[in-house]
Amino acid sequence: MNSRQRRGVLLLIVSVLCALAAFAGVLAFIRDVESKVGPEKTAYKLTSDVPAYASLSGAEFDKVEIPERWLPETAVTDLDDLRGKVATSKLRKGSLLQADMVSERPELKPGEQEIAIMIDAETGVAGKINPGSRVNIFATFEGEQQSGGKGRAPNQSKVIVSDAKVIDVGKLTPFKEGDDDERTRRRERDGVPITFALSAADAQRVAYAESFAEHVRLALVAPGDAADIPDSDRTYTLSGDK
Repeated sequence: MNSRQRRGVLLLIVSVLCALAAFAGVLAFIRDVESKVGPEKTAYKLTSDVPAYASLSGAEFDKVEIPERWLPETAVTDLDDLRGKVATSKLRKGSLLQADMVSERPELKPGEQEIAIMIDAETGVAGKINPGSRVNIFATFEGEQQSGGKGRAPNQSKVIVSDAKVIDVGKLTPFKEGDDDERTRRRERDGVPITFALSAADAQRVAYAESFAEHVRLALVAPGDAADIPDSDRTYTLSGDK
């Protein structure tokens, strides 16, 4: 073996040793990172904003892997934990889902019962009413025909129920208003089924209004404002507004 061949072999050995050293350095770096980061765990981030009190199905989240040592103890790691729960406040896109962001859906109290009615989406909901909301329920009635040919009584707007508790808001659904007789022309509109928790008497008032009122509307009550409406303010007629 001449000197040139010896130099070639020496360079080859040096190259192999450098490669082994580099490989060992990479392995050491990986071990160091793993020792600092630790194992990863599944968590969930929001893919869009979620309104307060909206029901959660799991479709609003993306699965992400986060080092366990950096994951908050309250982080939700199993979407089954969301069954039957709603957002406690408005949730922002990109936020990490945590247990204190959700709560159980509002439930019935003793003496309450569920009743659901269809509310016109344009005039009664506007996307602001959610489970947990408090609303006043208004109904407008056409004045009754008076005896003796004296015409009709004034049309009225009445507060049927004040501070009603909403426990569920359904999906937008087409529905028809009016009767099927020839005198009334039915019209198809978009509505939202709203479920309330009410006493038996208030449930009867709401059922009556849905059946016989010209329109039923909801007015959102401000949080903490649960003052009852006095009897003198529960009925309105245009003729009495002077």
